Amino acid sequence: MSDLFDKTPLPTASGPRPLADRLRPRKLTEVIGQAKVLAEDGPLGSMLLSGSLSSLILWGPPGVGKTTIARLLADETDLSFVQISAIFTGVPDLRKVFESARLRRQNGQGTLLFVDEIHRFNKAQQDGFLPYMEDGTILLVGATTENPSFELNAALLSRSQVIVLERLSLAELELLAQRAEHELGNALPLKGDAREAMLEMADGDGRALLNLIEQIAAWKLDTHLTRDQLATRLMRRAAKYDKSGEEHYNLISALHKSVRGSDPDAALYWFARMLEGGEDPRFLARRITRMAVEDIGLADPQAQDICLQSWQTYERLGSPEGELALAQALVYLALAPKSNGVYTAYKAARAAAKQTGSEPPPKHILNAPTKMMKDIGYGTGYAYDHDAEDGFSGQNYFPDNMKRPVWYSPPERGFERELNKRIDYFAKLRAKRQS
Repeated sequence: MSDLFDKTPLPTASGPRPLADRLRPRKLTEVIGQAKVLAEDGPLGSMLLSGSLSSLILWGPPGVGKTTIARLLADETDLSFVQISAIFTGVPDLRKVFESARLRRQNGQGTLLFVDEIHRFNKAQQDGFLPYMEDGTILLVGATTENPSFELNAALLSRSQVIVLERLSLAELELLAQRAEHELGNALPLKGDAREAMLEMADGDGRALLNLIEQIAAWKLDTHLTRDQLATRLMRRAAKYDKSGEEHYNLISALHKSVRGSDPDAALYWFARMLEGGEDPRFLARRITRMAVEDIGLADPQAQDICLQSWQTYERLGSPEGELALAQALVYLALAPKSNGVYTAYKAARAAAKQTGSEPPPKHILNAPTKMMKDIGYGTGYAYDHDAEDGFSGQNYFPDNMKRPVWYSPPERGFERELNKRIDYFAKLRAKRQS
């Protein structure tokens, strides 16, 4: 049986090749931007040195070298490189891939199967790789832009090592641009600010940068463009943001932690990033209000009102004017005194409620609407606080078999300084009354 997935050598192309293809690294040392994983003491470098390459999941944003690294790993280990995409590959195609790999193995040749967009396979399809990984028919290298913890099943992850690839820095993009200029034989017709703008437009994506360079080179300009002139000729790439994916949770986490860290500028930045990515301002209004009750709490009781008012203002004004009200609330929260005292006390109370959920309230605080209930002690001994000295009886309101806890312990910040005084006052008065 012939190997359906062995590649037949293509005739030499006489037409032009894309710049990204012409600059594709021929060895791992030429790969830009992934030194942490490719260095001798990095995860991939150490595997190659020891000669024991395992199945891998390459996780990173677009244009950082996932496909290139997979192909070069096959070259380094003398494995046959087979590439498929989860978008275009069905179960019948997978069967052919596995059968071809089995035939190669019988002939003494291993197979590195590179699966692009592996997260697009459903969990059942992912399970289909397992027996071929376990018996050595294939060495799987999957590529994904999504968090493997969410998108890949546990069985596949347990048989693979996740390698995190990082977006390219501006310095690394500049190095790639210099390689491109050397390949083209000409420097780009850009002034310093325009060159910087071009690198920023690439947004850490090497492939996007090479496409931009190829486009600029094709203009064959005699003069050097400024930043503004370049902006009129090129459309800025859309910000990398998936409202339902991991980037959504990463950015809202960055926004929340910036507020908690009392940094209004950072909070406004992440807020703007999410809006630019197309996030629903109503989602942001809800999360901003949550920040008020989780991280400011009673240290500044007004914070929650300001969030609700800003939310209401957004609903009245709509976008884009209403977004300014949300930004105003963010700045207020970032600069407000912080406290998670109520939040922590609430979680502790919920945990205790789960453990002691069958304990009845003490009888003296139970209502007794019937004679029988009075006869068995409901309401007996209840002290009406308004009749007590200082309006405080000091009675126990926890179950009789439960030791009195202290969950709410506010910090000495903002309005909670006053609440601390009240807590101390009632604690001393309670001890006095109960004695």
